[in-house]
Amino acid sequence: MPLENVQENKDFELRGINHLALVCSDMERTVDFYSNTLGMPLVKTIELPGGMGQHFFFDIGNGDCLAFFWFPNAPKAAPGIASPEGVPGIGGEIVTAHASMNHVAFDVAPEKMEEYRQRLKEKGVKVSMILNHDNSPSQVSKEVTDDVFVRSMYFQDPDGILLEFAAWTATFTEADRQHKPARAADAREYARA
Repeated sequence: MPLENVQENKDFELRGINHLALVCSDMERTVDFYSNTLGMPLVKTIELPGGMGQHFFFDIGNGDCLAFFWFPNAPKAAPGIASPEGVPGIGGEIVTAHASMNHVAFDVAPEKMEEYRQRLKEKGVKVSMILNHDNSPSQVSKEVTDDVFVRSMYFQDPDGILLEFAAWTATFTEADRQHKPARAADAREYARA
């Protein structure tokens, strides 16, 4: 993430994401999508003890991994609770429950956005238009302006996990941190807005 005046973590020397672990319904289908459709190398496979399932890891670049568990007796997906029902730019609700994982955004180069969108479409992936996120009331611009801070496109994996290709287009400063954090008690006020 492009930051101006980066603040150092004085408590822990974190180097990024080691891995994000998700749950799939069919490991073979997941390997096919992430390796063959998105080109992520499968780097580690684990058979969990006692017939509990599997745990596979894909290289997503920069030493980071995306991992999947497959549990033979896992509950079915719960769109609208554990994952979004919709896809930004395509339609549907994106709200998910507390403690859920809403989506995974992969960092891509800004100059690759159009090429990658076309490549996804050619691979049969239903993908949103490229959204130019800005600070306007609608938070999206039709054009790339000086106010656009990230460009994104969204799509889903075979289990409905919401994925994003995102490209930062601005450097963040103190002016980008101006909103007071909401509290649980603020939910009623937001509902009225």
